[in-house]
Amino acid sequence: MRHRVQFASGILVVLGLCSIAGAAEWVQTWGAAPLPPTPAMGPFPATPSFENVTIRQLVRVSSGGRRVSIRFSNEYGTKPLVIGAARVALADAKGAIQPGSERKVSFDGKPSVTIPSGAPFLSDPIDLPVGNLATLSISIYLPEATGACTCHTTGMQNAFVSETGDHTDEPFSPQQTIGSRAFLSGVEVELVTGARAVVVLGDSISDGVGSTVDANRRWPDLLADRLNPTAKPGWGVANMGISGNQVLADGAGQSALARFDRDVLAVPGARVLVIFEGVNDLGLSYGHFEGPMAEVFKKMMPAHQVTADSLITAYRQLIARAHAGGLKALVATITPYGGAAYYSDEGEAVRQAVNTWIRTGREFDGVLDFDKAIRDPANPTQIRDGFHPGDHLHGTDSAYAAMAAAVDISLLR
Repeated sequence: MRHRVQFASGILVVLGLCSIAGAAEWVQTWGAAPLPPTPAMGPFPATPSFENVTIRQLVRVSSGGRRVSIRFSNEYGTKPLVIGAARVALADAKGAIQPGSERKVSFDGKPSVTIPSGAPFLSDPIDLPVGNLATLSISIYLPEATGACTCHTTGMQNAFVSETGDHTDEPFSPQQTIGSRAFLSGVEVELVTGARAVVVLGDSISDGVGSTVDANRRWPDLLADRLNPTAKPGWGVANMGISGNQVLADGAGQSALARFDRDVLAVPGARVLVIFEGVNDLGLSYGHFEGPMAEVFKKMMPAHQVTADSLITAYRQLIARAHAGGLKALVATITPYGGAAYYSDEGEAVRQAVNTWIRTGREFDGVLDFDKAIRDPANPTQIRDGFHPGDHLHGTDSAYAAMAAAVDISLLR
């Protein structure tokens, strides 16, 4: 748990200790793992940069709380990031602001901040009560050239870039729409009791590729719906899926093994980990690459071919590190990818071996059988028709709903 700390008369005062009755606790209610900038590759454009514009982004939280705090990120920036002003408000799903809910965001009591390169920065607590599954509108004014953005590339949510100037306190007509999460990596809420979060360590299937944009139908979003059905504070869900991510090798961001401390152990209120990665390790290790994506795939190939043993050993490492950090560790079966651009029979054999270990192993705290939830019963190497958007790899809204429904909620308790 992360405590708020202040200094008074030279004496360190720690706020939020669990032993104090009614003390405040903070829990991460939304997350997006930051990624390093990339050049243009195949059909993908280079990471954008910004100067003297305002970016407005919508974020749907999972659990609500009585105050919020926003985590900004310049973790992959090569120069200091200047945030000239920032503002947060409650909004509807289309971004319309609820009157009276707008709040200025401050940093150590100041309206602006310079975030050093390589660093995140947490805002001051903001007095804004937020309900379960509420939508926040977060506006950031960037007065100086940012350099290539520390972004989460696959937002599955449109963000809006203004014409020049600070428009944080007013509506504006977007001059550009982007699909990334820009300089924004987390939202936390303050609870009196019961701070707890589920952290999803995943890839593009957790990132929600194939789902409806702006609709919050990634499977972790739909799990949040199940976990927070009433007005009572429930569970934060921190979706740390990265499209293209691998367990063992860097490529689309750092490997799951490399980013684990930042994206899992450092999450405030984390109580449960869901490990749902591996299909990219198999596809990139064994795939036969042709067509427009061949260049992209080849640049992400691991240095050493993945085996069932190497992948299982990596899972054991993640589980051990989660347990050492006091988290339950749940492991999800690798979903089918027969028919995908990087499918191979060799990779399928490894998938089956790993899934057998997941279903029968006793080294973790529970299994989420996503493979069973979305596979075609008549052809179990493939996702069933209607459950993929045509690429035989990612889910549709229906598939992600089936996956969220397949989670045994009792495993989280």
